[in-house]
Amino acid sequence: MASLPAEILLGIYLGLLVGILPALASWTLGFLFKYFTGVTLPGFGVTILAVALAGVNGGLLALADETVTQSPNAPRLVTAILVVAMLAMYAHSKGDQMATEMPQRPSLSSLRGQTLSRDLAEFLHGGDKVRVRIVGDVTDMEGYPPLPEELRAELRTTDLTFPADLRLDELEARAAETLRTKHDLGDVSVSIDERGRATVSAAPPFSGLSKRVGSGRHAVSVAGLLPTGLARGDEVTVITPDAQVRGTVLSAKTDGAAQIDDQRLDITPETDEDDHKTPVRAPTTNGGEGRLTVAVTRTDVQPLLRASDVKIVVESRGTRREYEAVSLLRRAGRHVRRLAVRPDGPLDGIQIGPARLPETEGITVLAVKSADGWLVAPEGTTTLEAGDELFAVGTRDSLTALAGGTT
Repeated sequence: MASLPAEILLGIYLGLLVGILPALASWTLGFLFKYFTGVTLPGFGVTILAVALAGVNGGLLALADETVTQSPNAPRLVTAILVVAMLAMYAHSKGDQMATEMPQRPSLSSLRGQTLSRDLAEFLHGGDKVRVRIVGDVTDMEGYPPLPEELRAELRTTDLTFPADLRLDELEARAAETLRTKHDLGDVSVSIDERGRATVSAAPPFSGLSKRVGSGRHAVSVAGLLPTGLARGDEVTVITPDAQVRGTVLSAKTDGAAQIDDQRLDITPETDEDDHKTPVRAPTTNGGEGRLTVAVTRTDVQPLLRASDVKIVVESRGTRREYEAVSLLRRAGRHVRRLAVRPDGPLDGIQIGPARLPETEGITVLAVKSADGWLVAPEGTTTLEAGDELFAVGTRDSLTALAGGTT
């Protein structure tokens, strides 16, 4: 017979050897019972079952069995039983814990609500921004014409950089909107994995007149004397011998001139010294005899079709007060900017103060959007939280400083 220390070591070895499968069974029972019922299975019962599975007759009762305790190998057997019991209790507790932490009903929507992996994605600017890369081929969308190869190549090289704290579903929406706007796509679908790799399906830009005709409207072309400076989107009154029809200009062409139905805008030579941006202006007609296409209601189609020659009168749209207000602010050196509060950023959890953000000179908050909706002209006791959006007015430098605490 070996010495007592040797018997104990042999018992530990034996317990580890035969306790693996009982421990696995204990983990499985603890996990499944907690996950599906929400109730913790008694650990003592699981331990007895595990010892029995280890081949010990009577389970823990073997510790009181004289044939075991008085046998020559008693220290070895008792140690092995205790090791199996401890393994089973540990495995059971871990299974119960994992079942508690795991979502009860994992779904695609909950997975899309996760953010990108900090270890796998490409983060920029100290981790505040993340770069999304388009991988693989940009595929065609079913039901649409195929993409031109030149456009397909441009899509693959598009730089997509977004705030790092956005969820996957928000990243996909932002990426789709960026691609749609930048390349004038007819439709686009974007799927992003936790590594920041995007797979894209896209439809080429729509062409033709029907894209610009609103719902419930019809396009009709008429011939007549067109005013100088007529542009797409102008509101006009078309006067015929038996009716006066109001409509929206879709395209126009004077004899010997180019048609103005191109969706791209002509660029004027002037520059805005304040913003260093070049303003744009829609193409306009030179004036004279030509043809005009207008969008009208269904009841106004027949009078225009019956007329061989019409008169065109441009209607005033009035002054856009919102544009006038923005213009006044810009002339005073003030700008309007939309910002989002970053989680754990300097602005997260602070009050905006009496219509002015603390520690930021020259900033006035016009509105704050929280989970409850937009709050216009917020009070000084309004507290900003992560995910809130706000419209702020201030100088360029002050808004840039404020953006350091936002996304």
